[in-house]
Amino acid sequence: METLTAFLASPISLVIWAALVIPSETVLLADLRRNNAHLMSLMKLVWALTVLYSGPIGLLIYWSCGRKEISTDSLPRRAFRSVAHCYSGCGLGEVTGLMIAVGLLQLSTPWVAGITFALAYVAGFALTVGPLMQDGVGFNKAMWDALLAETPSITVMEIVAIGTDLTLSGNAGIADPLFWSSMVVSLTCGLVAAWPVNLLLIRYGVKEGMMDPRNTGHAHG
Repeated sequence: METLTAFLASPISLVIWAALVIPSETVLLADLRRNNAHLMSLMKLVWALTVLYSGPIGLLIYWSCGRKEISTDSLPRRAFRSVAHCYSGCGLGEVTGLMIAVGLLQLSTPWVAGITFALAYVAGFALTVGPLMQDGVGFNKAMWDALLAETPSITVMEIVAIGTDLTLSGNAGIADPLFWSSMVVSLTCGLVAAWPVNLLLIRYGVKEGMMDPRNTGHAHG
Protein backbone atom coordinates (compact mmCIF):
# COMPACT_ATOMS: atom_id res chain seq x y z
CA MET A 1 0.00 0.00 0.00
CA GLU A 2 2.82 2.42 0.83
CA THR A 3 4.46 1.76 -2.54
CA LEU A 4 1.19 2.42 -4.38
CA THR A 5 0.53 5.59 -2.40
CA ALA A 6 4.06 6.84 -3.06
CA PHE A 7 3.60 6.31 -6.79
CA LEU A 8 0.20 8.00 -6.82
CA ALA A 9 1.64 10.96 -4.92
CA SER A 10 4.16 11.56 -7.69
CA PRO A 11 3.24 13.91 -10.55
CA ILE A 12 4.48 11.22 -12.95
CA SER A 13 1.38 9.16 -12.15
CA LEU A 14 -0.82 11.89 -13.63
CA VAL A 15 1.44 12.23 -16.66
CA ILE A 16 1.18 8.50 -17.31
CA TRP A 17 -2.57 8.62 -16.85
CA ALA A 18 -2.94 11.50 -19.31
CA ALA A 19 -0.79 9.57 -21.79
CA LEU A 20 -3.29 6.70 -21.54
CA VAL A 21 -6.52 8.68 -21.45
CA ILE A 22 -5.91 11.07 -24.35
CA PRO A 23 -5.29 8.37 -27.00
CA SER A 24 -8.15 6.28 -25.59
CA GLU A 25 -10.58 9.18 -25.83
CA THR A 26 -9.32 9.97 -29.34
CA VAL A 27 -9.94 6.39 -30.50
CA LEU A 28 -13.39 6.38 -28.92
CA LEU A 29 -14.51 9.65 -30.51
CA ALA A 30 -13.16 8.62 -33.91
CA ASP A 31 -15.03 5.32 -33.77
CA LEU A 32 -18.24 7.00 -32.62
CA ARG A 33 -18.01 9.41 -35.51
CA ARG A 34 -17.07 6.93 -38.24
CA ASN A 35 -18.72 3.65 -37.26
CA ASN A 36 -21.25 4.18 -34.48
CA ALA A 37 -22.86 7.53 -35.17
CA HIS A 38 -26.22 5.76 -34.88
CA LEU A 39 -25.89 5.50 -31.09
CA MET A 40 -28.14 7.89 -29.20
CA SER A 41 -26.53 11.05 -27.88
CA LEU A 42 -26.84 9.95 -24.26
CA MET A 43 -24.84 6.77 -24.85
CA LYS A 44 -22.16 8.70 -26.72
CA LEU A 45 -21.83 10.91 -23.64
CA VAL A 46 -21.82 7.83 -21.39
CA TRP A 47 -18.94 6.28 -23.30
CA ALA A 48 -17.00 9.55 -23.47
CA LEU A 49 -17.21 9.96 -19.69
CA THR A 50 -16.45 6.29 -19.03
CA VAL A 51 -13.25 6.52 -21.07
CA LEU A 52 -12.39 9.87 -19.47
CA TYR A 53 -12.62 8.31 -16.00
CA SER A 54 -11.05 4.92 -16.76
CA GLY A 55 -8.94 5.38 -19.88
CA PRO A 56 -8.03 2.11 -21.65
CA ILE A 57 -10.32 0.11 -19.33
CA GLY A 58 -13.29 2.23 -20.36
CA LEU A 59 -12.29 1.95 -24.01
CA LEU A 60 -12.07 -1.85 -23.71
CA ILE A 61 -15.59 -1.97 -22.26
CA TYR A 62 -16.91 0.18 -25.09
CA TRP A 63 -15.06 -1.81 -27.74
CA SER A 64 -16.32 -5.17 -26.52
CA CYS A 65 -19.84 -4.18 -25.40
CA GLY A 66 -20.95 -0.84 -26.83
CA ARG A 67 -20.35 -1.01 -30.60
CA LYS A 68 -22.53 -2.33 -33.40
CA GLU A 69 -19.58 -4.50 -34.42
CA ILE A 70 -20.00 -6.92 -31.50
CA SER A 71 -20.77 -10.39 -32.86
CA THR A 72 -23.40 -11.25 -30.26
CA ASP A 73 -24.98 -9.62 -27.23
CA SER A 74 -25.01 -11.26 -23.82
CA LEU A 75 -25.95 -10.66 -20.20
CA PRO A 76 -22.37 -9.69 -19.23
CA ARG A 77 -22.24 -7.18 -22.09
CA ARG A 78 -25.60 -5.71 -21.13
CA ALA A 79 -24.34 -5.41 -17.55
CA PHE A 80 -21.25 -3.54 -18.72
CA ARG A 81 -23.38 -1.09 -20.73
CA SER A 82 -25.65 -0.64 -17.74
CA VAL A 83 -22.82 -0.03 -15.29
CA ALA A 84 -21.19 2.44 -17.71
CA HIS A 85 -24.46 4.37 -17.83
CA CYS A 86 -24.56 4.50 -14.03
CA TYR A 87 -20.83 5.22 -13.82
CA SER A 88 -20.93 8.25 -16.09
CA GLY A 89 -23.39 10.11 -13.88
CA CYS A 90 -22.02 8.96 -10.55
CA GLY A 91 -18.50 9.87 -11.62
CA LEU A 92 -19.54 13.46 -12.27
CA GLY A 93 -21.18 13.62 -8.86
CA GLU A 94 -18.21 12.04 -7.13
CA VAL A 95 -15.64 14.36 -8.71
CA THR A 96 -17.80 17.39 -7.93
CA GLY A 97 -18.37 16.23 -4.36
CA LEU A 98 -14.70 15.67 -3.66
CA MET A 99 -13.71 19.00 -5.15
CA ILE A 100 -16.31 20.82 -3.04
CA ALA A 101 -15.84 18.91 0.21
CA VAL A 102 -12.05 18.62 0.10
CA GLY A 103 -10.89 21.44 -2.12
CA LEU A 104 -13.37 24.20 -1.33
CA LEU A 105 -14.69 23.49 2.17
CA GLN A 106 -11.84 21.32 3.55
CA LEU A 107 -14.26 19.23 5.57
CA SER A 108 -13.59 16.25 7.79
CA THR A 109 -13.73 12.71 6.41
CA PRO A 110 -17.35 11.90 7.39
CA TRP A 111 -18.58 15.06 5.68
CA VAL A 112 -16.46 14.37 2.60
CA ALA A 113 -17.92 10.87 2.34
CA GLY A 114 -21.50 12.05 2.91
CA ILE A 115 -21.44 14.95 0.46
CA THR A 116 -19.65 12.95 -2.21
CA PHE A 117 -22.09 10.04 -1.91
CA ALA A 118 -25.09 12.38 -2.03
CA LEU A 119 -23.93 14.20 -5.17
CA ALA A 120 -22.96 10.93 -6.87
CA TYR A 121 -26.36 9.45 -6.09
CA VAL A 122 -28.25 12.49 -7.35
CA ALA A 123 -26.23 12.63 -10.58
CA GLY A 124 -26.60 8.91 -11.27
CA PHE A 125 -30.29 9.01 -10.41
CA ALA A 126 -30.93 12.01 -12.68
CA LEU A 127 -29.21 10.30 -15.59
CA THR A 128 -31.81 7.54 -15.33
CA VAL A 129 -34.92 9.57 -14.57
CA GLY A 130 -34.34 12.11 -17.33
CA PRO A 131 -34.22 9.65 -20.25
CA LEU A 132 -37.19 7.70 -18.86
CA MET A 133 -39.31 10.84 -18.81
CA GLN A 134 -38.14 11.74 -22.32
CA ASP A 135 -39.49 8.36 -23.40
CA GLY A 136 -42.91 9.29 -22.02
CA VAL A 137 -42.73 7.63 -18.62
CA GLY A 138 -44.57 9.63 -15.95
CA PHE A 139 -42.57 11.41 -13.24
CA ASN A 140 -43.71 9.22 -10.35
CA LYS A 141 -43.11 5.96 -12.22
CA ALA A 142 -39.74 7.18 -13.51
CA MET A 143 -38.67 8.05 -9.97
CA TRP A 144 -39.83 4.69 -8.62
CA ASP A 145 -38.21 2.69 -11.42
CA ALA A 146 -34.94 4.57 -11.00
CA LEU A 147 -35.03 4.09 -7.23
CA LEU A 148 -35.37 0.33 -7.58
CA ALA A 149 -33.00 -0.12 -10.50
CA GLU A 150 -30.17 2.26 -9.63
CA THR A 151 -29.94 2.40 -5.84
CA PRO A 152 -28.12 -0.96 -5.40
CA SER A 153 -25.67 -0.19 -8.19
CA ILE A 154 -24.94 3.37 -7.05
CA THR A 155 -24.61 2.32 -3.41
CA VAL A 156 -22.04 -0.40 -4.11
CA MET A 157 -20.18 1.74 -6.62
CA GLU A 158 -19.86 4.69 -4.27
CA ILE A 159 -19.05 2.75 -1.11
CA VAL A 160 -16.14 1.14 -2.93
CA ALA A 161 -15.07 4.28 -4.80
CA ILE A 162 -15.28 6.69 -1.88
CA GLY A 163 -13.72 4.18 0.52
CA THR A 164 -10.83 3.58 -1.87
CA ASP A 165 -10.31 7.27 -2.48
CA LEU A 166 -10.27 8.21 1.20
CA THR A 167 -7.93 5.32 2.00
CA LEU A 168 -5.43 6.24 -0.71
CA SER A 169 -5.59 10.02 -0.56
CA GLY A 170 -5.34 10.46 3.20
CA ASN A 171 -5.07 14.18 3.92
CA ALA A 172 -4.14 15.18 0.37
CA GLY A 173 -5.49 18.53 -0.77
CA ILE A 174 -6.76 19.51 -4.18
CA ALA A 175 -3.33 20.83 -5.19
CA ASP A 176 -1.65 17.48 -4.48
CA PRO A 177 -1.19 14.93 -7.29
CA LEU A 178 -2.35 12.26 -4.83
CA PHE A 179 -5.79 13.87 -4.65
CA TRP A 180 -6.33 13.38 -8.39
CA SER A 181 -4.55 10.08 -8.89
CA SER A 182 -6.39 8.42 -6.00
CA MET A 183 -9.65 9.69 -7.48
CA VAL A 184 -8.80 8.03 -10.79
CA VAL A 185 -8.07 4.71 -9.10
CA SER A 186 -11.17 4.90 -6.92
CA LEU A 187 -13.51 5.61 -9.84
CA THR A 188 -12.37 2.50 -11.70
CA CYS A 189 -12.62 0.39 -8.53
CA GLY A 190 -16.23 1.52 -8.20
CA LEU A 191 -16.93 0.60 -11.81
CA VAL A 192 -15.56 -2.91 -11.34
CA ALA A 193 -17.42 -3.43 -8.06
CA ALA A 194 -20.78 -2.38 -9.52
CA TRP A 195 -20.61 -4.62 -12.60
CA PRO A 196 -21.78 -7.84 -10.86
CA VAL A 197 -24.55 -5.85 -9.16
CA ASN A 198 -25.84 -4.71 -12.54
CA LEU A 199 -25.53 -8.22 -13.91
CA LEU A 200 -27.75 -9.55 -11.12
CA LEU A 201 -30.25 -6.69 -11.43
CA ILE A 202 -30.67 -7.41 -15.15
CA ARG A 203 -30.67 -11.18 -14.63
CA TYR A 204 -33.59 -10.96 -12.21
CA GLY A 205 -35.53 -8.32 -14.14
CA VAL A 206 -35.06 -5.40 -11.76
CA LYS A 207 -33.61 -3.32 -14.60
CA GLU A 208 -33.62 -3.77 -18.35
CA GLY A 209 -30.11 -2.67 -19.16
CA MET A 210 -29.15 -0.66 -22.22
CA MET A 211 -30.25 -1.71 -25.71
CA ASP A 212 -28.10 -3.88 -27.98
CA PRO A 213 -25.97 -1.32 -29.89
CA ARG A 214 -26.60 -3.22 -33.13
CA ASN A 215 -30.29 -2.37 -32.82
CA THR A 216 -30.04 1.15 -31.46
CA GLY A 217 -31.46 4.07 -33.35
CA HIS A 218 -32.37 7.00 -31.16
CA ALA A 219 -34.53 5.12 -28.69
CA HIS A 220 -33.63 4.62 -25.06
CA GLY A 221 -32.95 1.01 -24.09
